[in-house]
Amino acid sequence: MVKVNLPPLAEGVNKAVITYLYVANGDTVKEGDKLAELVTDKATFNLPSPGAGRVTQIFFKEGDEVSVGQTIFQIE
Repeated sequence: MVKVNLPPLAEGVNKAVITYLYVANGDTVKEGDKLAELVTDKATFNLPSPGAGRVTQIFFKEGDEVSVGQTIFQIE
């Protein structure tokens, strides 16, 4: 099981908003696949999958604000 957390961002930026989810529960992903698009006040970026597996849980939905270190996805 792999927990995908919001990684550290630019200095002084500790939150991002999920603007798009590329995957749903049960989807199979490969390492590097896009999981979500996130936006901060300084940038828009995609969160890649750290490994291959099946998405077993998504903890947030589009429009939610996530803090650095919070778990967004669980992959098995």
